Amino acid sequence: MNIKNIADNTYLLSVDIDNILFEGLWEMPNGVALNSYIIKGEKTAIIDGVCGWDGIPENLYVLLDELDIDPLSIEYLIINHMEPDHSGWIEDFRKINSNFKIICSEKGKDLLEAFYGNTQEVQCVKDGDTIDLGKGHILTFAEIPNVHWPDTIATLDTSTGVLFTCDAFGAFGKNGKIKFGEELTKKQMIEFDKEAVRYYSNIVAAFSMQTLRAIDKCEKLPVKMIAPGHGLLWNNPETIINLYKDYANYQKGPARREITIIWGSMYGMTEKAVNHIITVLEEDDEDFKYNIHRVPEDSWGTVLASAWVSTGIILAMPTYEYKMFPPMAAVLDELGRKKVQGRKAFRLGSYGWSGGAQKELDEIMDRHRMNWEFIEPVEFKGSPREEDIQLIGDRVKLLVKQVKEAII
Repeated sequence: MNIKNIADNTYLLSVDIDNILFEGLWEMPNGVALNSYIIKGEKTAIIDGVCGWDGIPENLYVLLDELDIDPLSIEYLIINHMEPDHSGWIEDFRKINSNFKIICSEKGKDLLEAFYGNTQEVQCVKDGDTIDLGKGHILTFAEIPNVHWPDTIATLDTSTGVLFTCDAFGAFGKNGKIKFGEELTKKQMIEFDKEAVRYYSNIVAAFSMQTLRAIDKCEKLPVKMIAPGHGLLWNNPETIINLYKDYANYQKGPARREITIIWGSMYGMTEKAVNHIITVLEEDDEDFKYNIHRVPEDSWGTVLASAWVSTGIILAMPTYEYKMFPPMAAVLDELGRKKVQGRKAFRLGSYGWSGGAQKELDEIMDRHRMNWEFIEPVEFKGSPREEDIQLIGDRVKLLVKQVKEAII
């Protein structure tokens, strides 16, 4: 964990974490940064106190000492979002300082009681409410519900223009020595985008409409810096705001000029067709970008991140006992839950004694109202014949054409 002065009397306390599943579900191959903030006015406040994954590490007290802050002097804990990675340390902190006030939304108060049985010294805030910390640091609050929990608020220090957004405008990936997005090289920015897409698609995607409403509200505030609970800070707020606008708008499509292939194979029959698909895409004269994921080998989070930015999706899987290959059905159901909508798509696959995959696919599409536009599928009994391979290649070329036409 380390400290960085980011504005007048305002400090970032951050730590990089490895080897966890975010929310107990999502893989993070490159870890994640957890950010906390302290504002020292005449009164001291901790904002989004993420100082460790399971409570407060002892070195937090060392950092407070470096800032010449007595833990007993902290009067406010501002919890923009009550998810336990941002609030799980409160009860430990209470053991050394029982005289503070928790600031959160009304729905956050309900969650605070549900998680920790805490109802004392809680002040609920809503749009436009203020708290004066002294020395010019007047905090105002904006409700941004469902980004990604219903209790979420953002906190603006009106004197510095720093907007503390918790999970909004966050990203996966460790920060290391870099704390601000403006410090990234062009190559590093490409890698950051991958981590931000993974974060957004895994964590926020289902609430894209609410995210756009939150962006609209935040853009009306006098923001000079965005300081999220995870990932890099931004001195140019428009950069991360515009990225998040793009991510949110990918929900209904079109997204980027990409195709994601999601495939599974039991005995190599469908895999033969997938190999031909790759050949066709590699031969595209415009070096068309594609992503390829085999299920169940690739994690849901990885597949979801690729599908979120792709305008085209190819599904290749065998029929299994009158239905889809089960790992494919599970992944598609998760894509539906995350509202990956409006894609151009093509399905193919092998069957043995009977088909049936199409029926289950239709059920998933209808249940989640995914509104994918499918090219006519290609099914083949056993191993694909030459005519099947030719037809699959033609359908893939048609899909590429549709994707290109959708991205103007």
